[in-house]
Amino acid sequence: MPIIKLSQSFINNNLQCLEAKARIEYCDQDTPGLYVEVRKTSPGQGTYYLRYKDSKGKTCHQKISKANEMTLIEARKAAKTLKAEINLGADPRGEEKAKRAVLTYAEFFTNHYMPYVKVRKRSWKTDEGFYRLRLKAEFGDLRLNQITRQHIQTFHTSMSDENLAAATSNHYLKLLKHSLNLAIDWDMLDIINPASRIPLFHEDNQVENLLSDEQLERLLTALKTDENKMVCLIALFLLSTGVRLNEALQAKWTHVDQKNRVWRIPAANSKSKRTRAVPLNDSALEVLNQLTTKGVYDNVFINFQTGLPYTTISKVWGRLRKKAGLPHLRIHDLRHQYASFLVNSGQTLFMVQQILGHSSPSVTQRYAHLSTRSLQEAANTASVMIKGAMATTA
Repeated sequence: MPIIKLSQSFINNNLQCLEAKARIEYCDQDTPGLYVEVRKTSPGQGTYYLRYKDSKGKTCHQKISKANEMTLIEARKAAKTLKAEINLGADPRGEEKAKRAVLTYAEFFTNHYMPYVKVRKRSWKTDEGFYRLRLKAEFGDLRLNQITRQHIQTFHTSMSDENLAAATSNHYLKLLKHSLNLAIDWDMLDIINPASRIPLFHEDNQVENLLSDEQLERLLTALKTDENKMVCLIALFLLSTGVRLNEALQAKWTHVDQKNRVWRIPAANSKSKRTRAVPLNDSALEVLNQLTTKGVYDNVFINFQTGLPYTTISKVWGRLRKKAGLPHLRIHDLRHQYASFLVNSGQTLFMVQQILGHSSPSVTQRYAHLSTRSLQEAANTASVMIKGAMATTA
């Protein structure tokens, strides 16, 4: 804590932290109590503070400004003003704490986090659901600075005891970490994020219920004969294009080009947040040709009972898969089935990545094991040449 005669030149050129220290205070010789703090993580940058004693004799530190936002002369003037106010009975730290009383997690999540993410995150309803189901009861009544790493770790572990999927348990932890990071960014929490450095559960959740030829035939029979024709067409469209359910439910006719056999998914509806083109094969076009919504509704798939686009088909899908004798088949498995069609027909993983709209080749790599048949056929070409050469030799 060196006491020196601060100058503007020193502020501009000499704000460095000693190598062995995490922070250093340069105290102004001309203005007692005024100092500029420099942290090792931010060389060349500093922050003006005033050190003073409150009415109870406790040493307090009041932030004045960042050094690059105020000149030394202005900082000295501000420090003298603050000292005069303190001598008259003011308590800047106490007043600041009163204005920024630490919120409970429930107050923060409801009044600050949710309004922020509703306009920035498409999956905000999922966050709201996680909060309502578990986070509110577990952390809602605690103030932000009362939430501890041990509490979060115990909560995370307890979900595995409830046989909750590892991925779901990790979503709760990620939401806690993200929300508390925002609280720190907004100066509502001045401690290290207690959710940081808590390891996620590692579990292979790449479940693929791929269909045999006989199972596929049963599914198609159920889809072609069921009375709920619209939901059946949605399922057939998913199986024919490999798109995600939400992408299909939000599809609009203005983005479908049947003549050129392509459907463009706008970035707003795409999980990758990038516009992508989906090729429409014969079976996908056949589904579109059976629809009567073109020219009448904006959306491709409409629930005629409500006159609105579908938001979910889970209830009907549950009935359809049981009807087909496939009770464990998830709607997302239709996307995996489509990928298996591509791979087993000899398409490269790069081609599969482009059609499915994967952001990274590593995501598509999960289908590599499906290419065994194609690899065997390719390897067999060597056998054909060897046998041909042996016949010639004989």
